[in-house]
Amino acid sequence: MRRKIWLPLVFIVLLAGGGIIATVASGNSPELGLDLQGGVSVVLEPTSDADDEQLDQTLDIIRDRVDALGVAEPEITRQGGAIVVQLPGVKNRDRALELVGQTAELRFRPVLANLTGAETTQPEEGEDGSEGSTTTTAEGGSTTTAGDSTSTSEGAAGIPLGESAGAVQETTTTTAPPTTTTTAPPAEGEGSGEVPLTSREDDKADATVILPGKAEGDGPYQLGPSLATGRIVSSASAEFQNEWVVALSMKGGADGIDTFNGIAAECFNRSQVCPTGQLAIVLDSVVQSAPNIEQPSYERDQIQISGTFSEGEAKDLALVLRYGSLPVELERQSVQTVSASLGEDSLRAGVIAGLVGLALVALYMLVYYRALGLVLIVGVGVSASLLYAIVSWLGETRGLALTLAGVTGIIVSIGVTVDSYVVFFERLKDEVKAGRTLRSSTERAFKRAFRTILAADISSFIGAAVLWWLTVGSVRGFAFFLGLSTVLDVIVAWMFTRPAVILLARNRFFTDMPGFGVARGLASTTASVKAAPAVGTGK
Repeated sequence: MRRKIWLPLVFIVLLAGGGIIATVASGNSPELGLDLQGGVSVVLEPTSDADDEQLDQTLDIIRDRVDALGVAEPEITRQGGAIVVQLPGVKNRDRALELVGQTAELRFRPVLANLTGAETTQPEEGEDGSEGSTTTTAEGGSTTTAGDSTSTSEGAAGIPLGESAGAVQETTTTTAPPTTTTTAPPAEGEGSGEVPLTSREDDKADATVILPGKAEGDGPYQLGPSLATGRIVSSASAEFQNEWVVALSMKGGADGIDTFNGIAAECFNRSQVCPTGQLAIVLDSVVQSAPNIEQPSYERDQIQISGTFSEGEAKDLALVLRYGSLPVELERQSVQTVSASLGEDSLRAGVIAGLVGLALVALYMLVYYRALGLVLIVGVGVSASLLYAIVSWLGETRGLALTLAGVTGIIVSIGVTVDSYVVFFERLKDEVKAGRTLRSSTERAFKRAFRTILAADISSFIGAAVLWWLTVGSVRGFAFFLGLSTVLDVIVAWMFTRPAVILLARNRFFTDMPGFGVARGLASTTASVKAAPAVGTGK
């Protein structure tokens, strides 16, 4: 019997200790939210009327982009017609905002002329044009440096970047089709004069345009009408194959690979539609990349874009290809940055509040319940160890972030945990008051107390679950951590508190030591309710 009582106690202590050791050894720690570690919050609003369906689709695409950034526990919500994005702990603030806020349609345009080296002027509109030029590093496009990479892996279907800038020079003055009446003049004598860039407002899918390249010194490019949009792309990912490349997969059928192969054939044959053999990937009036087409056709999942990519450039271009298009155009209404120092102050205040509250509770329990208070202190330590290990693991594997609201939920759960100990200890006190020994009372008292503990914890858990299900933002964090702590309270009560008190009740030093023994402490708390001896009267 004694061995069976020891088993859950040893298991839960080893689990808590092992969890802490594994967490520390692996270097994990809880991921902190925006209010505890700093970060950035941005409010985006549509530039034109958008219905709920469009906004919901936009929300999903932005969430995919943020997930691809690897930001822990981002908050992406709708507030009326606006979208609020909170990115805690983001390392590159500008890059994150650009990836989130980039909204234009992803287009595949043929390069009619590579005007690299030509001087450019901003469009007359100023505001629109400057917006287009100042957002050239916005979303997902890699800062691809037009290098001299000339090959992909042997036998692979590749689209190498930047190798034909020189070879195309001879053909760049012969290609502008007769339908270019809405755009800048064709490039005659590259670099011989100023070339006006097409404004973002005039960047229409069916127009011939002149747009800048993303990388410094790249472009501008004279581009023909859009031949396809990002809807033909199925997936894209950055891969390392002796060099960083972007593996591209198209959708099947006419809405995917068939359309792309038709474009590839035009570019490979240097037709009037695509005389340079380059196909530009354009997002938000900026050429993100302009690879050369080396084959007339491709398998839908055997396409590679290669060149002088860094890892970040390849990943950014893959993001553009995957999530480049939003159904509505968004503009930033406000950007708020929370400094790391302010987050540290909030975290410090929350931790101090929790420690002070816990210390006061522990002191009260020691004074009132004597040695039983030690059981509470160790039990809370076991719960805290399990909670820390679980939160650290979820932060590492699932992106869970601990926010100030979550810290509040944990502090509130301390009260729930202490209530469980009080219910048990008071039941134990009643058994001792009824004349039973501490040793015989412990098991009986816990069985009766556990029903009350379970009912109270279930009520608390239901409340936390309803809050988590129906709310958004910081309230969800409060609900999650309160619910998790409540579940741990039930587990620790059964596997630690029960066997610990039963085993200690068999130790006479623990029960009868002067001034601190459990039996003496319980007796002292019940002395005031015992009736005084009757004094006889009569003759």
